[in-house]
Formats: sequence, C-alpha cells, structure tokens
Amino acid sequence: MAVTRTIRLQTEVPGPESRRLAEREALAVAAPLRVHLPIYAAAAENATITDVDGNVFIDFAGGVGVVNAGHAHPRVVAAVAEQAERFLHTDYTVVPYETYVALAERLCALVPIAAPTRAAFFNAGTEAVENAVKLARLHTGRPAVIAFEGGFHGRTLLSLTMTSKSHPYKVGMGPFAPEVYRTSYPNAYRGPDAITALAQLERVLETHVAPEHVAAVVFEPQQGEGGFIPAPQAYVEGLRALCDRHGIVLVADEVQTGFGRTGRMFAMEHFGVEPDLVTVAKSIAAGLPLSGVIGRAEIMDGAHAGAIGGTYIGNPVAQAAALAVLDVIEDEGLVARAIVVGDRIREQMHAWQGRWPAIGDVRGLGAMLALELVRDPGSKEPAPELAAEVIDAALARGVILLKAGVYGNCIRVLCPLTIEEPVLDEALAAWEDALAAVLS
Repeated sequence: MAVTRTIRLQTEVPGPESRRLAEREALAVAAPLRVHLPIYAAAAENATITDVDGNVFIDFAGGVGVVNAGHAHPRVVAAVAEQAERFLHTDYTVVPYETYVALAERLCALVPIAAPTRAAFFNAGTEAVENAVKLARLHTGRPAVIAFEGGFHGRTLLSLTMTSKSHPYKVGMGPFAPEVYRTSYPNAYRGPDAITALAQLERVLETHVAPEHVAAVVFEPQQGEGGFIPAPQAYVEGLRALCDRHGIVLVADEVQTGFGRTGRMFAMEHFGVEPDLVTVAKSIAAGLPLSGVIGRAEIMDGAHAGAIGGTYIGNPVAQAAALAVLDVIEDEGLVARAIVVGDRIREQMHAWQGRWPAIGDVRGLGAMLALELVRDPGSKEPAPELAAEVIDAALARGVILLKAGVYGNCIRVLCPLTIEEPVLDEALAAWEDALAAVLS
C-alpha cells in the first residue's frame, strides 16, 4: 500500500491482531461496551493513534474531546510521573494537598465569572453536572432543573435524566429523577430561532414549573452530543436575563467546549455573558479522570460541610496532569491555535458542502465543528446511514471520526489542537476521499 506522510496502513482495517482482540473481547467484556471502531490502540502521540497491527491513524475524535493538548504530551507525561512517584492518593477531604489548591487557583482566575470564585473537583463530567445541581439547590432552596432538547450531561441518574437522547442512552433506564423539565434549544439550521426558543422557555415556566420552583438552568453554550449546535448570542443573553429575573442559577456545561476547543478558553467567552457555575472535564487532564465545578463564591461556599465530596475527587495525579495541560495551552498558544485549525477545517467543509448536497449544514465555534448529512437538502431529512458510511470509509483511509446529533447524522471534529499543518491537511484529504466514495 502507498505510504503517506503520517497515515500508515500496512494491513487491512481491522488487521489480524485487532480481529484477535475482538474475539477475546467478545468473551470477556460486556456487550453494551462493544460499540467502538474495530481497531485496538497500541500507542498514541499528538494527533495519531497506532493500532496493534502497526497501522497509524490521524485522530479526529480525540477521545471524545479529551486531548486538546494532544496525546501523551511530554510535559503532561512528566508531570504525571513526578506526582505518581510522590503519592497517588490520600482523599483530599481527609489529607489535602497543594495540587488541588493550585489547580483551583488557576481555574478560578481563568473562568469567565467575576471574582470571588471557588472550585471543587470530581472524577467525570456527569459528577460535575450533578454536583452543580446540588450546589444550585442548596443555594436557592428549590428543587427543579431545566435542561434542553439535544443536551447531553452524563449517564448517572440525574444527569441521564437531563440528557435528551432516548437511544441508546435512556431507553429502558427509567424511572428517572424527578423535577427535571425540558425545553427547546435554538438551532439555526432546523429551528427554533432564539426568539422562539426563549418564548418556549417562558411557556415552560407558565405551564410546567413555576420559576420560583427552579434552582438551575443547565445548558451547553455549544451542544456536543446533540450535534455541535452553537447557541445564538441573543439566546444566551436571554437566558442570563431570565435567570436574573427569577433568581435561578445559570450553569454552563463546558465539559466538551472548555480548554480552548472553541477558540476561547471557555465557550461562554464568545457571548460576553457570565454564568453562575461552570462544569468542566474532558480535556482538563489529557485523559486522566478529572472534572470540576467553578463558580460564584456565594453559591460554592453556601453548601454545608460534606454536601459534596467523594473518595477519589480531585486525584493528585490527574490534577498534576491538569496543571501541565494549562501550561501547554498557555505556552503553546492553543486557544489561538484552535481558531487557525477551525478556520482551515471550516473552509474545507464549506467546499465539500458546495460539492455534495447531502451535506446540509456546517457549523460550530473554533475547532469544535461538525457537518450534518441529509437525504435531501430541501426536506433536511436526516441521513444517519451516510454518516456511518463516511466514518467507515474514513477509517479505511486512516482517519478516525465520530458521529453526533440526536439523529446520529452529524460528523464532528475533536482533533488535538496541537495537530501539525501537514497532518491536518492529510487528514482532510483522506476525509474528502471518504466523502467522495460515499456521496458521489
């Protein structure tokens, strides 16, 4: 086979070693987890993953948005090793440590919320969301939460209730948590627009739950699993005004949008609107389990002692990685780099859209981009089968892609922001070949 600059396919995909691992997996791993690509990782570096057969792929999935700073960045690896040599665990709420304090200080200074702010750390994005709701309930003395159609907030009970996609996340999982209400999220491609969506939210407060009963509105400034849909400026401003009017805590779920992905450190910076709480995870620690809630001191400090916590919260090794990630983002200019990467990909996506009518929409902020595939550009009927075929065709050409969207018809980009220009161009060329094979 032809050898390219970065992509190297020396066996069929999947290769014999990956197929052997799949056979072992079928006998040992629970079936619901076997929904992945048919390759098995052996190593990863910056924007590439090498499988067990020696095939090298360019990674546009990024562990679902976890490696903004690249796979195995040397500074992150060194920080992890140094901390692991000192100690692995004490439970911060039993014997605390400086890395927790240092990370809290840095994120409190970075988050787009006026001081004074406080931070608390957990293990996964779902925990961050659930603890943000706890803090909002304790602050307001109210029980209800408003979430959005198309939103994704996690898979534990409360966050799964807030998540808005039945298959595969929610089917058969009930009963769900009480006092969660849902409204439309604005969508420039499919509707509703910002004004209509705000009116629908006001209607929910009239017909489903009284505003004085609502503790928090939890939203993604750009939806992730819902299809990479950015919120309009007017909608974010309207949410802030509504929450101010009714004393509701506004929670920005930045689990997927944070740490430079959208061309700002946090996506809320695009709107010039301050949330009350921000949830973070994914790229915070380059792949180690870590999440957090950062927000206004009066909300964060208002809970009683022990109201939030957990054995592994803010693991010191993960936090050492997070401090190194922040250094990499700052020293290597990754926030600005996200704009450059995003502009290059967006330009290519628009060219593809002009060539293939099945690409109904191109959207996103910074380097958090997606294209939406439809059967007909007039009816906008979703085409999830085309998305699946393109992803398979891209893998066969050496590029790892992911689906997204309520209908599973979007293909999203979550490549490392550290990706080199030639590697980026090579990936886009292979993706274009995959699109041509499926759509032409």
